Amino acid sequence: MTVKTTESGTIQLKLVRSAICTPQKYRKVVKGLGFTRLNQVIERPNTAAIRGMVKKVPHLVEIVG
Repeated sequence: MTVKTTESGTIQLKLVRSAICTPQKYRKVVKGLGFTRLNQVIERPNTAAIRGMVKKVPHLVEIVG
């Protein structure tokens, strides 16, 4: 997985699929990332913890440029 980073060491994430019919574990990861609605773009620090959370739900979250 290639991660696009900005100058400030952050990555931009977008929620592309709903977490409604997913297991509770995936919903907690999406909520932990800070998503509140579909197609929302958020910026998070580029840390190993955040990358690991994104790796758990690659079918729901996408990394945007």
